[in-house]
Amino acid sequence: MKKIAIVIPARYGSSRLPAKPLLLVKNKPIIQYVYEAALKSTLANEVIVATDDERILNCVKNFGGKAEMTSANHQCGSDRIAEIASRHDFDYILNLQGDEPQITPEVIDLAIETLIKDETVDISTLVREIKDKDQINNPNCVKCVFDNNFNALYFSRCPIPYERNKNQSPYYAHIGIYGYKKESLIKMTQLPQSYLEKQESLEQLRALQNNMKIKVAITTLNPTGIDTIEDYEKFKKIMEG
Repeated sequence: MKKIAIVIPARYGSSRLPAKPLLLVKNKPIIQYVYEAALKSTLANEVIVATDDERILNCVKNFGGKAEMTSANHQCGSDRIAEIASRHDFDYILNLQGDEPQITPEVIDLAIETLIKDETVDISTLVREIKDKDQINNPNCVKCVFDNNFNALYFSRCPIPYERNKNQSPYYAHIGIYGYKKESLIKMTQLPQSYLEKQESLEQLRALQNNMKIKVAITTLNPTGIDTIEDYEKFKKIMEG
């Protein structure tokens, strides 16, 4: 039986919203919302929070979750997850962001299923169709184009495809959840940063530029990550009704 783990990277330091995994909503920290959604996955065998801060480690343990310390020197979440993966005999690892408390187990399982049903796939991820046209030109909304078999061709902060002819193609926004084969995760994190990754500040371009296969699945979910105090207040309003 294949071992599938959900690993949730969570760090204390954040330039826009420090300590956000520990912020409380209805007396529950944000990281707990994410963890509890992960526990409801029907495909994963284990859920682990990967952190570089003992305050987050202790918080997770206090609500009964599992957490492991990692180096504080990692450049990105994938590196933190790779450290966890190297300690265990997992076959597949899902990278679930610790600041998306509205994520659902159905979406988590869609990302896992997309990865495990095709042996040729290195990485899986999710996209949603963009309905709000203002997001197309927003560099904080990463766009994705893919082929007829749902293999990613490119990710960009720019509008892709370029609209030379009007209304010929939908636009898809990338959702930052990734499934990895263990060997693919280790390989990607050991590769040097590619020039495309540096240019767009998108680490998935390192995988594409090194001929790694990223399969996408389409979802209608539009999870709201918590990056700013305004995002936090919005989530609080939703939960407090």
